[in-house]
Amino acid sequence: MFEMKTPDLTPRIWSIGALCRAIADALDARFNPVTVRGEISGFSRATSGHCYFSLKDESGQIRCAMFRRAATLLDFSPRDGELVEVRGRLGVYEQRGDLQLIVESMGRAGQGALFEQFLKLKARLEAEGLFDVSRKRALPVMPRGIGVVTSLGAAALHDVVTVLQRRVPHIPVVVAPALVQGANAPAELIKSLANLYLLTPSGRASKPDLLATSPIVDVILLVRGGGSMEDLWAFNDEQLVRTLVQSPVPVVSGVGHETDFTLTDFVSDLRAPTPTAAAELVAQPRDAWLNALNVTDTRLKDAVNRQIDQHSQRLDLAAIRLGRPSNLMSQQRLRLSSAAQRLHMTSLFAIKQSHQGLDQLQSRLPEVLKRDVLRRDERLQRAALRLSLLDPKLVLQRGYAWLSGPEGATITSAKQTFPGQEIRATLADGTVELTVSDIT
Repeated sequence: MFEMKTPDLTPRIWSIGALCRAIADALDARFNPVTVRGEISGFSRATSGHCYFSLKDESGQIRCAMFRRAATLLDFSPRDGELVEVRGRLGVYEQRGDLQLIVESMGRAGQGALFEQFLKLKARLEAEGLFDVSRKRALPVMPRGIGVVTSLGAAALHDVVTVLQRRVPHIPVVVAPALVQGANAPAELIKSLANLYLLTPSGRASKPDLLATSPIVDVILLVRGGGSMEDLWAFNDEQLVRTLVQSPVPVVSGVGHETDFTLTDFVSDLRAPTPTAAAELVAQPRDAWLNALNVTDTRLKDAVNRQIDQHSQRLDLAAIRLGRPSNLMSQQRLRLSSAAQRLHMTSLFAIKQSHQGLDQLQSRLPEVLKRDVLRRDERLQRAALRLSLLDPKLVLQRGYAWLSGPEGATITSAKQTFPGQEIRATLADGTVELTVSDIT
């Protein structure tokens, strides 16, 4: 008699790890090694040197990892949007259950569509002079206000605000929210920039109805975190670039990571490798200003102390020369006493000389008076002699007569007489009354 055994119909139960390894083995047996062509997206290089990115085309994408050993053999720097051909091995990343391609070599296969579009627009705008270095403006050393354009939910906003709060908590920050990814992002970015332009000095001048309490924006940060070329594509919008050209204040572009480049980086006044770096560029640390003030304060104090020391030395020298005030007064008293003594001696000498002169005058006075009297007597005698010579009587003694009319008027001419006139003739010893009988 034969015994029939029923086959076990119970399905096999896999563990997750075993299933992943089985799939990996199947992939390895069926496909590896494999060569794939696709466009790089989301490329990043870890500090360990390993590279992580995705390869995609119009119908799908696959995650890739390229370890440091293979990455060191690259003869170019992979960038998002580039079309490449890679050779590697398909596998499963068991910790996440993800299908991934471990890239062992990579080479350029031509430019990706987005990257090619990026280069064409960049060349056209550059030919217009929008990226010229001569357009670049220096950042304000101490802005009165900082404008930030980014998404309210972005990690970049948190990073920027954290840096600004730490370094310049005294400077107001105005956040103009906007989408930073997607088809509607360029329009919102442009609108937010236009709103911030109204808060700049020139914007406030053109809109005097703005609230006086609104902060003045002297610099604008345009920031976003990293991502693939598609994620950052809004920052390659032509109209956004032209809006940035019209900014009345300097603009800092901090979009993506250090290896990411967008057209806003080229048109802005300064490009920062990350949003955090953008915030640091416009925010000189308050401690640095305080240290500068402390240094200036120290220098001023040193200068003042030097001046005080110099003047103190001069005062000490003057005090040494001056001595005690009582000593100076004693010196002045001695000088005054000496001057008084000299004055007294001078006065005595002058009085003595005066007395001597007076004695001499007294001794000479009689002789002087005598000579003067004699001189005056001689002058009187001469005058008397001259006067006597003029005496009419002397003339009358020589036989002359003095004729006068009845009233005593002197007659000196015959024309003063007339016949019958009575006249008087005065002689030396008397008078004679006469009558004019004839005139000849």
